[in-house]
Amino acid sequence: MSNTPLADRLRPTTLDEYIGQEHLVAPDASLRIAIEKGFVPNIILWGPPGVGKTTLAKIIALKLERPFYVLSAVTSGVKDVRDAIVKAEKTRFFNNKAPLLFIDEIHRFSKSQQDSLLAAVEQGIIVLIGATTENPSFEVIGPLLSRCQVYVLKYLDKQHLQTLLERAFKTDTELLKRKYKIISTDALFLYSGGDARKLLNIIEIIVNNVSFDDEIVIDDKIVTNILQENIAVYDKNGELHYDIISAFIKSVRGSDPNAAVYWLARMLVGGEDVKFIARRLIILAAEDIGLANPNALLLANACFDAVHKIGMPEARIILSETTIYLANSAKSNSALMAIDSAFSIATNTSNSPVPLHLRNAPTSLMKNIGYGKNYKYAHDFKNNFVEQQFLPDNLDGSIFYHPADNSAEKTVLEKLKMFWGKRYKY
Repeated sequence: MSNTPLADRLRPTTLDEYIGQEHLVAPDASLRIAIEKGFVPNIILWGPPGVGKTTLAKIIALKLERPFYVLSAVTSGVKDVRDAIVKAEKTRFFNNKAPLLFIDEIHRFSKSQQDSLLAAVEQGIIVLIGATTENPSFEVIGPLLSRCQVYVLKYLDKQHLQTLLERAFKTDTELLKRKYKIISTDALFLYSGGDARKLLNIIEIIVNNVSFDDEIVIDDKIVTNILQENIAVYDKNGELHYDIISAFIKSVRGSDPNAAVYWLARMLVGGEDVKFIARRLIILAAEDIGLANPNALLLANACFDAVHKIGMPEARIILSETTIYLANSAKSNSALMAIDSAFSIATNTSNSPVPLHLRNAPTSLMKNIGYGKNYKYAHDFKNNFVEQQFLPDNLDGSIFYHPADNSAEKTVLEKLKMFWGKRYKY
């Protein structure tokens, strides 16, 4: 059996062999046309793991027949970037076209590392191809991003996975030596989750569990049993991913810290991105805890910053602390209900005019027609409050915010009753 992984043995070398991403590589796609013409701009390939970002970069390099330098943002520093740029400069004799510099996981580069690329990109010393699983709008510095064309890669669908499965057994030199039977593929594709590399890795695990002379059988029960014995049954991209994050969210919302920490651990064991979890905690803090404990949002935001800086394995402690805190906090969705209610009304009342007394009057003409007239400055009155109309005439008296039944918002309700007693009679 070959020591080379199946995923590497089946890596395509031409655009015609490349599976998926038809919106980029179909004959009439703009990127395909640019490659065929021998020109590509600086590009960022943005998409989930295992959908062919690295493979596409290598195919581009082969097609253009240019020097191809590869850096991983996980292991490379500023010095590595500068060394690659120096090598690129040395190859540019006799007006040769610029070499390609591929940076995997470019979102992991710090600002200074990304800055070190900028001059070389601007001067055309290199053509940058960056690959990222994160939104480049947030993870790539503006000056660099503005000089790149972003191409979005998508998860592979079942048809793509089926094609890849068939190609593996019909073309791989090692698998051609084996007997096989494919009965059902639902479990195989579920656990693959649109990730070509994961699909091929699972096939390899299944093959390695069968002696050479025996038939390889792929069906749902066999796939599930083998995976449960060999890998954490968690898929960052497929249906199970959504089931587990749903269980996590509902456990925090339901004030069960034990269940919440369990589902957190399941995600971490499965390799979930800690920033994804931290983002969900921020949403939870605002949506489900809200004004019952406003400090929850501050803690969740601090959690996101901390795990972004630290990473695993220590990030698990910060995520655990925040998860437990949010699960134990009083709950309120009053802020969510208020904005959704207001949003619904605002959508249908976009033409309602702002009352004249609330409008600014920077010119004499505006003052003469009543802008700002009779506006009462709240700080001139007792308790910094005076009753006046703040909503459009057709919405005056409307209530969007209803304080929830918790100790923090009970205090708020009493204040609202004191100020706006006519509205808050309950």
